[in-house]
Amino acid sequence: QVWQIRLDMHLLNHDGNITDAASIAGIVALCHFRRPDVSVQGEEVTVYTPEERDPVPLSIHHMPICVSFAFFHQGTYLLVDPSEREERVMDGLLVIAMNKHREICTIQSSGVVMLVQDQILRCTKITAVKVAEITELIQKALENDHKARKEGGKFGFAESIPNQKITAFKMESAAVDTNNVGEQAGEIIAKADPPAEVFTNPILHTPGTAQIGEGIENSWGDLEESEKEEAAEEEGESEAAAFECQKTEETEDTNMMNETKKDEPIVLSDSEEEEVVILEPQELPRKTR
Repeated sequence: QVWQIRLDMHLLNHDGNITDAASIAGIVALCHFRRPDVSVQGEEVTVYTPEERDPVPLSIHHMPICVSFAFFHQGTYLLVDPSEREERVMDGLLVIAMNKHREICTIQSSGVVMLVQDQILRCTKITAVKVAEITELIQKALENDHKARKEGGKFGFAESIPNQKITAFKMESAAVDTNNVGEQAGEIIAKADPPAEVFTNPILHTPGTAQIGEGIENSWGDLEESEKEEAAEEEGESEAAAFECQKTEETEDTNMMNETKKDEPIVLSDSEEEEVVILEPQELPRKTR
């Protein structure tokens, strides 16, 4: 018997980078959750109530945290934690999940931008710093919650309810001045520090590197030895089936030709009188047949 845990998330206000927010909320919820204590004696299983025994936390060995990077101008500029408006104009998105031990849990890339090795390594270094900071904040929040609960106070979500701090779908639309947007963007780009190297075209460092589009030849699709044997056997069976099918077709063609010849009139010639007689198949005498 095992415990089954389902984690549901409800978005109250989406202003971009929902992946990072959802990963942090999910891992914090799992770390904060307590299950009932259980004792097993033979085949008898006893589940204790919170009044009988204190609930126990889950066994969580590490906290995978997602960090998102938005890319602009075909990867020339990158931005951490993009907002909803920045996500509308970005060329591509890279999401890296990592724990505080600098172990990469997953990498997801989307969009129309191609990233080279140096860019991905740069993002992993930034992710390591951000994950360490976020993990420390999570642990402090959990410790404060545990301390407040021991003292009988309210903390976190329970504290926000009476003070009406939860503002779901209540954010008023802010007026945005769109005048001289091009000039402002040019000033921001001019003041920004340029990257170490600007890659105008994608660079393939090794023959095994893949790219979107035509690509280059690689050995990813090569079969193993066992797969090659199975493919050879299947090819042999398909060739044998094709040969049998061809042989059957030839036999049918021969029978059709024989039937056609059988139905054709037979011409008999008399060499002495030079007389030609044409007889239908049903009119021929037995000797002539």
